[in-house]
Amino acid sequence: MSDDKKTARFRTFLILGAPGSGKGTQGKVLGSIPRFHHLACGDVFRSLDTRTTLGQKFVEYSSRGELVPDDVTVQLWRANIIQRVDSHQFKPEIDFLVLDGIPRNVEQAKYMEEDIEVLKVFHLSCPDRTELARRLRKRALKDNRFDDANESVIQNRFATYEAETKPILDHYAGERIVDIDASQSPAKVLYDILGSVMTLEVWREQEKLRI
Repeated sequence: MSDDKKTARFRTFLILGAPGSGKGTQGKVLGSIPRFHHLACGDVFRSLDTRTTLGQKFVEYSSRGELVPDDVTVQLWRANIIQRVDSHQFKPEIDFLVLDGIPRNVEQAKYMEEDIEVLKVFHLSCPDRTELARRLRKRALKDNRFDDANESVIQNRFATYEAETKPILDHYAGERIVDIDASQSPAKVLYDILGSVMTLEVWREQEKLRI
């Protein structure tokens, strides 16, 4: 990201977990709380302007049914976050950024290091894949996405997560990783996330500014 758009990396919380663990739910709820700004990877693609050069790159790959390369995905994300800063939706001087669905793998995490300072990675852990599969089927039927309720599709999503996304935990290994039991109620998961956030010195320092 160019220097004229930022003077420091965005203070960021990542939400990581297998499909069905509740990443999107927690991200949206956190984003509704003052001082948190939520951005999901899906939001980046849904708001994409296909008239731009970057948008054309996306269309080029997606029209062939190919995955968008990691560097292009991060460029798209970067353009989106700059737009949010320029429109004052996201105020990095007072807001913490909450990301889910991106970075999707270690390569993307490396590309994003110049943009984000990862304070915590909230790992929504649920070893019971049967429960996660149940949640995915329920959501797919609710949203009328019947193909997504197919067992082979669900198992493929789990396999992709294990191979591509879960290694991000090793990339950020250490005190930044916070394991949270995703089998709990959404309210309890949120309680655990916020409890961890409030232990951070950077959070306490910012709260002092409000006094």
